[in-house]
Amino acid sequence: MSFQGKQVLVTGAGGFIGSHLSAALVEAGARVRGLVHYNSRDDWGHLGALRAEERDAIEVLAGDVRDRTLVRQAVEGCEFVFHLAALIGIPYSYRAPQSYVETNVAGTLNVLEACRESGVARLLQTSTSEVYGTAQYTPIDEQHPLHAQSPYAATKIAADQLAASYFASFGMPAVIVRPFNTFGPRQSARAVIPTIISQALAGGEVHLGSTGPVRDFLYVADNARGFMAAALAEGVCGEVINLGTGRGISVGRLAELIGQRLGRTLVIRSQEQRQRPEKSEVLELICSAQKARERLGWEPAVSLEDGLDRTIAWIDAHRAHYRTDRYCV
Repeated sequence: MSFQGKQVLVTGAGGFIGSHLSAALVEAGARVRGLVHYNSRDDWGHLGALRAEERDAIEVLAGDVRDRTLVRQAVEGCEFVFHLAALIGIPYSYRAPQSYVETNVAGTLNVLEACRESGVARLLQTSTSEVYGTAQYTPIDEQHPLHAQSPYAATKIAADQLAASYFASFGMPAVIVRPFNTFGPRQSARAVIPTIISQALAGGEVHLGSTGPVRDFLYVADNARGFMAAALAEGVCGEVINLGTGRGISVGRLAELIGQRLGRTLVIRSQEQRQRPEKSEVLELICSAQKARERLGWEPAVSLEDGLDRTIAWIDAHRAHYRTDRYCV
């Protein structure tokens, strides 16, 4: 089975991961409809950065997943739905938790209802490793307890559980895909890798928050391949599937590694003022992707070092997109 000629919907297509997934689906021969968040600037987000032939192949629909009528229109006629639309910034979720519930929970409910009414062949629900909280054991497999340490994580747990409940209650062919920390070209400085790279390229000190947390970084192209494999694999509906590398690295060591890729030693300044409250800090996330290997035939193909080189090259060529007076803490 392949995506050739298949009608697919990507919600959140204008986002970092969504734009890469949309391009990969176009390359695989799918007929891609991309739902982007409506704004008065007629801005399609990161879809605007795709090659012209990729962008022109995508049917773009502007709207909001909180609007159930619009979501029904977006889903209509689609065989596969990749649901990525969400509010994702953890610090902002402390300030505006209601907006996260409305988008991440109610928006997911709208997508589920539309998929149920339309009879889609498969829904891919995007989760996050943040739902695990600080690891109780590593590597983290899909049986690890869920522990929300931020409003954002709580809404993603709720969205995942809604998808699982629709599988149990209505036979919804849903798969919950749970990627660990994804990085790559086009990612904003909201995330730690672009924060380090953009500040380093500017030539000054690199300002960060805590340098101790450990993360498992997954290159965005590998993420997209994992989603596509989960869409086509047999016997995985109702399942949760982690995507990650199994390699953990602290933020401090990551900064050192980026400095090595740039050929110099970075001066790191750790900030006393944190945007994450102490009890909300997730200290360690390292993935077990054994299930993805066994059930999807998937494994990451791009090393952290190669992914960093590609990301450095992209950010270097697009420095105007990055502010260095604001940084990830």
